[in-house]
Amino acid sequence: MTNRVALAFSGGLDTTVCVPLLEEEYGYDEVIGVTVDVGQPEAEFEEAAETAAALDLEHHVVDAKAAFAEACLDAVKANATYQGYPLGTALARPIIAKAILEVAEAEGCDALAHGCTGKGNDQLRFEAVWRGTDKEVIAPVRELGLTREWEIEYADDRDLPVEGGNEGDWSIDTNLWSRSVEGADLEDPSYVPPEGIYEWTEKPGEETTLVEIEFDEGLPVAVDGEALEPVELIELLNEIGGAHGVGRTDMMEDRMLGLKVRENYEHPAATILLVAHEGLEQLVLTAEERRFKSTIDDEWAQKGYEGLVFHPLMDALNAFVDATQERVTGTVTVKLEGGQARAVGRESASAVYSEAAASFDTESVGDIAQDDATGVAKYHGFQARLANTVAADEEEDEANDESEPLVTDGGED
Repeated sequence: MTNRVALAFSGGLDTTVCVPLLEEEYGYDEVIGVTVDVGQPEAEFEEAAETAAALDLEHHVVDAKAAFAEACLDAVKANATYQGYPLGTALARPIIAKAILEVAEAEGCDALAHGCTGKGNDQLRFEAVWRGTDKEVIAPVRELGLTREWEIEYADDRDLPVEGGNEGDWSIDTNLWSRSVEGADLEDPSYVPPEGIYEWTEKPGEETTLVEIEFDEGLPVAVDGEALEPVELIELLNEIGGAHGVGRTDMMEDRMLGLKVRENYEHPAATILLVAHEGLEQLVLTAEERRFKSTIDDEWAQKGYEGLVFHPLMDALNAFVDATQERVTGTVTVKLEGGQARAVGRESASAVYSEAAASFDTESVGDIAQDDATGVAKYHGFQARLANTVAADEEEDEANDESEPLVTDGGED
């Protein structure tokens, strides 16, 4: 009986050397390469197809852009950022893993494999999806302790179709939502990255523009009055934001395994949408909803970063988020300037806002007048004032005790 393994395949060095290793070291008769489209550049698909052909590898390409775009917009509803940057690679990996699993099941594969190292997050994100099945999970790079130098030499010895393992100075991961750049000199936290690491974003200048985002129950549905499907909407905002240098992040990131790493990201559309969405929530949600939702959003982002999007907790978090989004409908005007995005205008029929009540030019609205706040002001901070008074009295008593003279019986020596 033929045993088969489905490999997450990009055509790069790691996954290319995994093909013969799965056959020779793990004893699999057939390896199936699966490339999942979540918005990578066309050149990456060409590379994967050419490498697969050179390896005589059965190769499947799965279009998951729409599913990934929906996941990204779900993240917008939850204002999801991890340590300050929009989730990109983290959201893509479960989508990719699920697509590979579906191909593996359809093709009768006994196992699933990836080319992730034992130091990164992606191994955990893939396997969080795969280990819920009866299929064996294989990670050759991690399990065999492979280094990049060893892989380059192995590929050269076997005449594998990779350009000596030279994929450029940086390690780059690109999808519809973000582009990450790491490795080489960027591993030095003091290294100032050159402008050349950026592809999606222009160097921020003095030009400004306004872009209007329309939301329906928390989901962006139109840009400047034009209704768009999720993929088109994200692509358009990447182009608009990138032209104004919006969406760059340079950070020290804490990975799940405890390692601290230097990461650079580009995410123009994500930045604009998150700014716009939060701006609309400021208008339509109550203070208590916003305060509590920030806790839910943080937990959503943490689970998203970990790749645990299918966790039962996420169902509960999404239920709360969806409930809050029923009123998050309206439009937000975002100003793009100097590499930054700012919400500068908001409009919604669900606004929890009264211009008349908030205005300095009105004395009273309905049964509420300015002097009604006098009683509130008297009680505001009452316990703190009382506590401070008690503390001051205690200090005064102690000072008095220390200043009193020592009393004697007045007797003679």
